[in-house]
Amino acid sequence: MRSRTMDYIALSLVILGAINWGLIGLFRFDLVAVLFGGMEGIISRIIYILIALAGLYCISLFGREYYDHNRNRTHVNNER
Repeated sequence: MRSRTMDYIALSLVILGAINWGLIGLFRFDLVAVLFGGMEGIISRIIYILIALAGLYCISLFGREYYDHNRNRTHVNNER
């Protein structure tokens, strides 16, 4: 799987997790649990684990984006 595709999947899961935590905090409504069979359901637990892994994966975006930005900026400066 390409890195960019994995980035989008991870970011989508993190966004889902953020929305879910916002709903829990504001309204005590767990969207993942409602959609996938309660907090004790196996599918809900898998979704929670995937969201957690996606959050950990997204930590790597900081270093990669900074590196890519510097590499591109250096490349542009060398063309002048």
